[in-house]
Amino acid sequence: MTYVKGRIVNDADSHTMETQNWLAPYLEGEYKEMYSEVYSKREGGERITKMIDAAKARKDDPEARAKAAANPIEGAKGWLGYGGFDKEERVEALDWLGFESQLVFPTFGLGAITKAKSDDQRYAAARALNQAQQDFCDADPRMLCVAFTPLDDPERALEEARFAIGNGAGAVMFSAGPAGDKSPGHPAFDPFWQYLQDNRIPFMLHIGPGTKRQPSKFMNNGRERAPDLHGGGENLRFADFLCLWYAPQEFLTAMIYDGVFQRFPDLRGGVIESGAGWVPEFLRMLDHGWFSFQRTDPYLQSMDLKPSEYIRRAVRFTPFPNEDVGRMIRDSAPELYLFSSDYPHPEGTKDPFGKFEASLDGFDEAVKDMFYRSNYDHMMYREDEAVAEAAE
Repeated sequence: MTYVKGRIVNDADSHTMETQNWLAPYLEGEYKEMYSEVYSKREGGERITKMIDAAKARKDDPEARAKAAANPIEGAKGWLGYGGFDKEERVEALDWLGFESQLVFPTFGLGAITKAKSDDQRYAAARALNQAQQDFCDADPRMLCVAFTPLDDPERALEEARFAIGNGAGAVMFSAGPAGDKSPGHPAFDPFWQYLQDNRIPFMLHIGPGTKRQPSKFMNNGRERAPDLHGGGENLRFADFLCLWYAPQEFLTAMIYDGVFQRFPDLRGGVIESGAGWVPEFLRMLDHGWFSFQRTDPYLQSMDLKPSEYIRRAVRFTPFPNEDVGRMIRDSAPELYLFSSDYPHPEGTKDPFGKFEASLDGFDEAVKDMFYRSNYDHMMYREDEAVAEAAE
């Protein structure tokens, strides 16, 4: 019996834990020198290297390997997690977990992109990261690579999306902030959105690039800064946690107001690892704003749906395991929410499935199946595939 106890479960969030030379094989010339090391000493490179070496050493220790593989969800996380950077281990971990499909996001490899000082550097780093991630995911068809495509330059964004998708990527991620100096709803990005829609590839917003944090001046409070709760991929602290959903709300509002979801009615996407308890009220406030301003705003008048209806049609959200997904469903709609494990990040907890099962207590099997399976299938344009499999 697998961890998910025979239930069909798709995992909308997992990660690689990149090693120091993760990008190096895919870089040339000046970029190889610039990005050949993922971690600096200031970022704890020596500590990370020790964890990676310990994880590698267990491959030669049958007892340690068997212990790590026996229950990876409750075991060590991060670089010590089973299959954090070793794709053969990840395949074994998936066998134990029992997920039908798993989106795989990068972690620290994104740092090379966010630190870039020019578009040339930014897109070279993105190309290397996307190749590295795809190489990892090619180990098993259950793993779907989430490529990163900077939106700073509309033409280069489209070029990178085409490359990554042609190489096997199943979704495209980008910053939840502005698209360079533009809104993501600027007409210059219409070819990009058209390409995703035509090729049935969803977009992803994920904690990380573009995520809002508490303004730095609030940290000038006369006290030492508290340590990170988990030491995980995103290095969250309490005040930052309360800002997680600001950037996705701004991005999605732009996509609605600028008409992207209206012009591309089959465009789909996910908001991942940004919590979801805020979603019901966000939908209400979108519609409240529409009712309040549409009498004088021609752009609101031209919409063929209410703002909340665009979200319900196009976007899915992953709650944190300790959130009450049952309450969210009762307060909005069951089609909006997805299961995620965040494996092997510690934020996913040692029992995400058990926590979600508890919060879904009292719901019928149809609603549970939506959360665990079919909402993901919709987001990933897999309905036709799922129907065909059911018919067989």
